[in-house]
Amino acid sequence: MAEQTGEQAGERARPQVDAKALDEVVRFTSDLIRIDTTNRGSGDCRERPAAEYVAECLAGAGLEPTLLECSPGRTNVVARVEGTDPSADALLVHGHLDVVPAEASDWSVDPFSGELRDGVVWGRGAIDMKNMDAMILSVVRGWARAGVRPRRDIVIAFTADEEASAEDGSGFLADRHASLFEGCTEGISESGAFTFHDGRGNQLYPIAAGERGTGWLKLSARGKAGHGSKVNHANAVTKLAEAIARIGQHRWPVRLTPTVRAALLDLAGLYGVEADPDAPGFDVDVLLEKLGPAASLVEPTVRNSANPTMLQAGYKVNVIPGEAVAYVDGRMLPGGEEEFVATLDRLTGTDVDWEFHHREVALQAPVDSLTYAKMRAAVEEFAPEGHVMPYCMSGGTDAKQFSRLGITGYGFSPLKTPEGFDYQALFHGVDERVPVDALHFGVRVLDRYLRTA
Repeated sequence: MAEQTGEQAGERARPQVDAKALDEVVRFTSDLIRIDTTNRGSGDCRERPAAEYVAECLAGAGLEPTLLECSPGRTNVVARVEGTDPSADALLVHGHLDVVPAEASDWSVDPFSGELRDGVVWGRGAIDMKNMDAMILSVVRGWARAGVRPRRDIVIAFTADEEASAEDGSGFLADRHASLFEGCTEGISESGAFTFHDGRGNQLYPIAAGERGTGWLKLSARGKAGHGSKVNHANAVTKLAEAIARIGQHRWPVRLTPTVRAALLDLAGLYGVEADPDAPGFDVDVLLEKLGPAASLVEPTVRNSANPTMLQAGYKVNVIPGEAVAYVDGRMLPGGEEEFVATLDRLTGTDVDWEFHHREVALQAPVDSLTYAKMRAAVEEFAPEGHVMPYCMSGGTDAKQFSRLGITGYGFSPLKTPEGFDYQALFHGVDERVPVDALHFGVRVLDRYLRTA
């Protein structure tokens, strides 16, 4: 029998998640869903009731939470759990309190009911991301009951405004309260370590090690206003429509970042598919076709993208307006912003002006780090049948703002879900929900990782 080191034996002897933590994660998820923190992007969201709720839970774990606001009612909560090794770098664990809107008439249940039905918690935020908020609370409260301390300091942040600009949330915290994150070099948050069933009997657990940058654009075309029945060669709507059509039809070139390359090679190895991104004539689209459903984890991040989303023009059918406006959701790969800007200049042409409506950096985190290895080990302990892999998020999180403080961010909010449960489709989707068993798995994995991080 192999000899155990004192550290290994001590780790196994440490308390695991108790029954109360498993009960609390369900209750906290449900309670937080019932607190309506809808963020429409117009500034009318009020996260304060949810912030007060999590602050009370943190205080119950013996912590001293700080509540901070940039605007009235847009409340953030920060607390620090002291580790046993004061020389170690601190780890940031963050989750946002706001949610996107939900149209009640489209749902099977009241989207803010937090209803528990047939072992599933229903409601807006069940996946994005009040489930993770509840897991964080359950873990630190479990530690308080058992007298457990992590190896390094854990800074916990619950933020406002993630579903819009983050100006009242993580941006505000990073810019004006950096001292609260002193010592933090890495962070974890949403959209990673969830079950992806590939349709071939494999359970994949992608851990996010990158995010595309955000480039939300405003396009403006100006022309000559006039009567709708007259000839008009300076129609602003026509100019804008032509530019929007060019943007929507543009095929962006392939750009493989280190994270995306690692994901492709990992999947190719799993499925026994030959792949050499450096080979002459390599065609990533051919490779993606061979990866089946798992290709959806990678396909959005092999290129920049720009999707037209909103159009605004005119006020009457028989009046040609003098101005037309459109909005485009652009996303940029790490290192791809220069190409993105040059391409938009070309596609919009001389008749349409464009500007960044909202802009945030792309992120990339190493997949050969000790941090990634420990996250992988935590998932594998509770899902030994799973295949852990890296991936890059197509969208973005609060990790972008915290990167201003030199914090390297990973997506790690573990959930084990059954086949047929489409985790990704429930982000901002109708009938958002999370299984109780998935929450229990998440608490166990998060506890295991944070104690050893």
